Amino acid sequence: MPAVDDLSLAIEPGTTVALLGPNGAGKSTSVKLLLGLLAPTRGRITLNGRTPAEAVRAGEPGAMLQDGALIPELSVKELVDLVRRLYPRPLALDEVLRLADLSELADRRAGKLSGGQAQRVRFALAIAGAPRILLLDEPTVAMDVESRLRFWAGMHDYAAGCRTVLFATHYLEDADEDADRAVDVAGGRLAADGTPAEIKAAAGGRSVRFSLRDQPAAGLGLLPGVSAVEIAAGVATLHTSDVDATRAGLYRGTTLDVRDVCLPDAGLEPAFLTLTRES
Repeated sequence: MPAVDDLSLAIEPGTTVALLGPNGAGKSTSVKLLLGLLAPTRGRITLNGRTPAEAVRAGEPGAMLQDGALIPELSVKELVDLVRRLYPRPLALDEVLRLADLSELADRRAGKLSGGQAQRVRFALAIAGAPRILLLDEPTVAMDVESRLRFWAGMHDYAAGCRTVLFATHYLEDADEDADRAVDVAGGRLAADGTPAEIKAAAGGRSVRFSLRDQPAAGLGLLPGVSAVEIAAGVATLHTSDVDATRAGLYRGTTLDVRDVCLPDAGLEPAFLTLTRES
């Protein structure tokens, strides 16, 4: 089975795109194809009209891969400066450190960094040459919540200069909050493509939540529009494609004592699970 199978995408300049999919879906393979690290057996790949090899030689893309090793003896500042000097028009050293939230770690040896700090250094190396296209493979792995928030703030600052960002991730909240567009890949094929709001709507990404308490949950999955049912701590969440029909069915089609009904945003995760399962 091919890792990427007839995947066709066009990404507009200046957009931030999340590449989603379960393990083995083809996300990392797609990033490596874009960088010329792998060659497609068929099809065509271009970055701003160039082949991946031509684009890399011209310094068009910057990349942050999962397996990028750092030179442990160098300080953060020395390492970033070494890489930025390889490019014809790099960002200023202080600017790179600021965007990657590394100013306070500039003199620390790379071998003394935590996992999350090392990820921020990899991000700094990816943007050091001021690339117009930024490719990130699972960029926030090993980062705590605060580090992830600061990372995305730096990424948005960088992308604001009409730069294109493609990031592969399994953190769906990152895609929901930080991407203009989400592309869902399953089995190497395209499962969904659109804004996070469009994908949630297309997959029934809305929900009805109410207090179930100790009442039986049997039959909730058969209500109109319901695609999935979650029960936790006496609260039922019904993921649905038709909120009005589901809510009406609760009152008219069941004998439940329905209380504390609310309509939360279901987020991208239920939509992602639904689309992946269908694919």
